[in-house]
Amino acid sequence: MTTEQGLRAYIGSFTQAGGAGITTAALDPETGALTPLHTTAEVANPSFLAPSRDRRRLYAVSEVEHGAAAAFTLTPDGPQLLAPPVPVGGASPTHLTLAAGHLVTANYTSGSISTLPVGPDGTLGGPAAVLAHHGSGPDPERQKTPHAHSVYAAPGGTRLLSADLGTDSVRSCSLDPVTGMTQIRDEVRLRPGSGPRHLAFHPGGGHVYVVNELDAALTRCRWDAEHGTLTPLGETALFVDGDQPGDPGAEPCHPSAAVVSPDGRFLWTAVRGRDRICVHALDASGAELTPVTSVPCGGAWPRDLAMHPTGRFLYVANERSGDLTWFTVDHSSGVPTRTGSMPAPAASCVVFA
Repeated sequence: MTTEQGLRAYIGSFTQAGGAGITTAALDPETGALTPLHTTAEVANPSFLAPSRDRRRLYAVSEVEHGAAAAFTLTPDGPQLLAPPVPVGGASPTHLTLAAGHLVTANYTSGSISTLPVGPDGTLGGPAAVLAHHGSGPDPERQKTPHAHSVYAAPGGTRLLSADLGTDSVRSCSLDPVTGMTQIRDEVRLRPGSGPRHLAFHPGGGHVYVVNELDAALTRCRWDAEHGTLTPLGETALFVDGDQPGDPGAEPCHPSAAVVSPDGRFLWTAVRGRDRICVHALDASGAELTPVTSVPCGGAWPRDLAMHPTGRFLYVANERSGDLTWFTVDHSSGVPTRTGSMPAPAASCVVFA
């Protein structure tokens, strides 16, 4: 579907933890409410999803030791697997993106990114072209080796940006649309021990916000699409002074994902452990962030965030409490108010198509 009335939500989950695989939910455009319709468990651990631009296909990683990716066609009866999953040549892929006729995955355990060609019918080809990351960080438990956690098609150009938790860096890579080969063109080192996990882009295309998993902060960066370079501008704390996100000693604080409003005025970040959604206001350029407040995520261990295309509703995939919770966003303040939820065991991702 290509209209707001026809939008559906697709929720990825960990089947090894009791998840249903991919859950399809109808979306009420007036209230933001979701109603579950179908499930498909044909792929193990479809922890992250990406719809095609035309909303006719859906792609999923299979986050298992011998990682794979799968293509689905979207039908009124839910996603239908186009072909058996294709190996990505890496271990535990956690994220994916579509770029230049290819599907690109970030492989956490093996510390690499992989590309697979996408055929005219939406199916995935192989073998995968694999680009290994190298390096380490100061955390002896989490940063002994590279851990590519996410990969994105960068705005305004042909580059890929890959966040690596293990090496405290974000890599800018070129992608050959013919061969699928990737090459590192620039590598930005962030603060040691910060553990970059995910990125969020300003709609203007000139700024990127790095979500650091090992420290409760966002790194603001300028993105130069012409030269394919990322320049850190500084860090912004997630929690404002006086905000009480629970007992600091109860659970480690692990930020997971962030989204920016379509108008570029606000940014929201999910924080696992504290189980909060942090709200930041952005200036007109997108270069400066001001902490506003934080609110409960409506569940436990918020792994992913998604914004309704209109900017009216915010959705949270709460992995440990097993639910998908939605919030109505105040247009003036950016503060979300919990509106409802639906069961989604071991939820890890939510996208719209």
